[in-house]
Amino acid sequence: MDIIIILLALFFLMFVAYRGFSVILFAPIAALFAVLLTEPGYVLPFFSGVFMDKMVGFIKSYFPVFLLGAIFGKVIEMSGFAKAITHAVIKLIGPSRAMLAIVIVGAVLTYGGVSLFVVAFAVYPFASELFKAADIPKRLIPGTIALGAFTFTMDAFPGTPQIQNIIPTTFFKTDTWAAPWLGFIGGLFVFTIGMIYLESRRRKAKANGEGYGIGHKNEPEPLTDEKLPNAFIAILPLIIVGVFNKVFTGLIPQIYGKKFDFASINIPKVAAVDVTKETAIWAVEGALVLGILTVLLFSFTRVKQNFNTGINASIGGALLATLNTASEYGFGGIIALLPGFKAVNAGMSHTFTNPLVNEAVTTTTLAGITGSASGGMSIALATMGDKYLEQAEKLGINPEVMHRVASMASGGMDTLPHNGAVITLLAVTGLTHRQSYIDIFAMTLIKTLAVFFVIALYYMFGIV
Repeated sequence: MDIIIILLALFFLMFVAYRGFSVILFAPIAALFAVLLTEPGYVLPFFSGVFMDKMVGFIKSYFPVFLLGAIFGKVIEMSGFAKAITHAVIKLIGPSRAMLAIVIVGAVLTYGGVSLFVVAFAVYPFASELFKAADIPKRLIPGTIALGAFTFTMDAFPGTPQIQNIIPTTFFKTDTWAAPWLGFIGGLFVFTIGMIYLESRRRKAKANGEGYGIGHKNEPEPLTDEKLPNAFIAILPLIIVGVFNKVFTGLIPQIYGKKFDFASINIPKVAAVDVTKETAIWAVEGALVLGILTVLLFSFTRVKQNFNTGINASIGGALLATLNTASEYGFGGIIALLPGFKAVNAGMSHTFTNPLVNEAVTTTTLAGITGSASGGMSIALATMGDKYLEQAEKLGINPEVMHRVASMASGGMDTLPHNGAVITLLAVTGLTHRQSYIDIFAMTLIKTLAVFFVIALYYMFGIV
C-alpha cells in the first residue's frame, strides 16, 4: 500500500503536467496527497518543514543561473546573433545537409549557454526553410532540434553551462568539466547514433514519396534578407562563456580557498560558505555575466530597441522555470521520506548494487517520472547523493565519474511526453505528439543508452 501511494502521487503529477497544468501548484498537492494517505496528521509539518525547505533551498542555489541564462539567451536573440550563427552554419555546411546543419546550430547555441527553450524558438524558422527547400517532412523537425539542443551539449560535453551539468557539482564537489573524456565520448556517441537515426527516417520518407507537406500550423514567416551581424562577432559571447567558465573554475578556489568564514571579517552571525560546493555555480554565473556584457558591447544599439520588453520576458521565463523545477524538487523531498519510496529504494539497491548503475537507473527514472532532467536529478542526488559518494570512495570511483553519469542520466528518460521542453517544442513547430513524438522518443532512448555506454567505458578502460 505504501508503494501504491507514492505511485498514485507520481502518476497524478505526470498526468497534470501532460495536460498542461502548472506543477508549481500541483506538485505540492500531489506530495501532500501522498502524506495525507500515509498519515493525515503529518500534512502541515511536511509542507512547511520539508516541501518549502527543499523548494527554497533549490531557489537559493540555482535561481541566479536560471536568470542569467535566460537573459543571456534573450540578448543573443535580440541582437540578431542567434540568426547570424544559424545562417553561418547553414552556409558552411550547405542547405542540402539540412538536418546536420540544424543539429549543429542547436549544439553551438546550447553549449554556448543559450537556454534550451530559446534555441527552439530561434532555430525553428531556419529549420522550416531548410526542410522545405530539401523537401524533408516537417514532422522530422522536432526530433532534429531535440538532438541538437536537448542531448549531448546539455549534459554530456564537459563544461556545458546548462543546469543539468551544474547541479551535480554541489553534491560531488566537482566542477562543470568533470570526467571530460567520458563526457566527450558519450556526447559523440549520442550525436553519431542520433544522426544515423534521423538520416534513416529522412531516406525512408523520401522512398515513400513524402515531402515537407502542406497545410501545417504555425508556419513561420519567410526569412528576410536583413543585414545580420558578423558571424565571428556573433559567436564571440558563446566563446567568452565557455572560456571564462573554465578560467573562473580554477580561479575561485585560489581566491577564497575551501571556505569563506564571515567571522574573519567581524560578521560572526552568518554561516560560513563552503566554497567547494559553490565554485561551479559562481564560475558559470560569472561567465554568463561576461557573455551578456559582450553582447551589449557589440550590439547595444540593436538590443536597446526592445530591451525592457525582452528582459522582462526573460525574467518571467527564468522565474517560471526555476519555480517549476524547485516545486518538483520539493515534491521529491517529501516522496523520498515516505515509507513507499524507502521500500522502492531498498529494492533498487539490492537489484542494482553497482553505485554507477544504481545512480543512472534512479536518476533517469525520476527524471522520467517528473518530466524534468534537473528536477529528477535533484531528487535523486538529494536522497542518495551522500550514499553514492560513500560507495564511490569505498570502490575507488572518481567523483567526476559520478557527476558525469548523474548528469547524462538526468537527460535520459526526461523527455517523456509530459516534459515541458517537449511540449514547448511541439507547440512552437505547430506539430502534435502523434505526428512527431516518436522521433523525440528515439532521442530519449539513445540518450539513455549512452549513459550505460559511458559506464561500460569507464569499467573497461578506466577513462575519465
